[in-house]
Amino acid sequence: MELKKSTVWKSYRFPLILLCSIVLGCIAGALLGEKAGVFAPLGNIFVNAMFTVVVPMVFISISSAVGNMSNMKRLGKILGSTLVTFIVTGIIAGIIMIAAVKLFPPVLTPFEVAAEEVGEPKTVGELVVSFLTVSDFPQLFSRSNMLPLIVAAIIFGFGISLCGGPECAVGRLLNNLSDIIMKVVSILMYYAPIGLFAFFASLIGEFGPTLIGNFGRAMLLYYPLCVLYFFIAFPLYARFAGGKGAAKKLFQHILKPAVTSLGTCSSIATIPANMEAAEEIGIPRDVSDIVLPLGATMHMDGSVFSAILKISFLFGFFGMPFEGIGTYVTALMIAIFSGVAMSGVAGGGFVGEMVIVSLFFPEQMGIAFPVIATIGALVDPPATCINASGDTVASMIVARFVEGKDWFQKKQSAKREA
Repeated sequence: MELKKSTVWKSYRFPLILLCSIVLGCIAGALLGEKAGVFAPLGNIFVNAMFTVVVPMVFISISSAVGNMSNMKRLGKILGSTLVTFIVTGIIAGIIMIAAVKLFPPVLTPFEVAAEEVGEPKTVGELVVSFLTVSDFPQLFSRSNMLPLIVAAIIFGFGISLCGGPECAVGRLLNNLSDIIMKVVSILMYYAPIGLFAFFASLIGEFGPTLIGNFGRAMLLYYPLCVLYFFIAFPLYARFAGGKGAAKKLFQHILKPAVTSLGTCSSIATIPANMEAAEEIGIPRDVSDIVLPLGATMHMDGSVFSAILKISFLFGFFGMPFEGIGTYVTALMIAIFSGVAMSGVAGGGFVGEMVIVSLFFPEQMGIAFPVIATIGALVDPPATCINASGDTVASMIVARFVEGKDWFQKKQSAKREA
């Protein structure tokens, strides 16, 4: 599929501008040293603005998305198989990344100044409690309690759905507010190049250029891992889904979705290419019609990769060991939550990053959030490719559960006879 240069530029223009701002900020910080602290107020303005908008954005976007649900009961077996497939492949991706960051830690040199201020991480029991609740209602509306806010928004959304969903007055109001809040975020992002330049200039000025090397090391881990996942995990999934010949058939048609996702940096924009690939592979139409649109917003193995990378990066950044079963399980839960549950709502990636820093490093959110947001921008192209092209693979797996393990062979026999 041939992509116009203007389309590629339009898709990547803003991330490239942000990346250039970050690079220039790093250069300024390295050259000016501690004098770069003069830029700190400009960076803090951006960070504070994003923190201010995140709480209403989370509550409005999630409650609106849940309130709009109306067809979940009709999805039946296909929906159940789809969700199981998304979660299981996400868990596999998360385990792979945990093993990778243990073998190749993204941060080798911790920042002692930051580490002294972090304190001890929460226990598993404390994390479970903070996942669900706060002790008083006003605490819901704090950026430090993102998960309880999300739980409250989901429950509120179900209440809206039971009272008429998008047709009731509150449902219509939330839909309008959701559009408005995302416009507000878009307006704030016009300041992002200045804010990120200033933030990284002061950050590098304080901690030194070692941080740049750590970002490079994280990319050196992430990019090759995505390539390996594409060429090893995808054919294994296809073989499981369709048996002999399924992996070969997949790779005959998956290139177009992969190129489209890289060119547009959007899983949604890749749906038409995925639909075409699914048709050529022989995936039943009713399966692909459900799995691919859902996958564009909920099947995010690349995002699971990046969530684990961000968590381990922050542990290394703050001089804390990324180890222990409780830490791994919690990180895996957050990664699946970010990649499957949150990707379907407005600003889901942003919310996922806020969840990470609010759970693991609530006292250092001002530093931690821009750091992992930068990682998110750097890994976005390969993450989108894994997310989007993996939707076709997920469709094949669901087809096996719905049609039986010999569905692919039957489809190929039917084509040969035709």
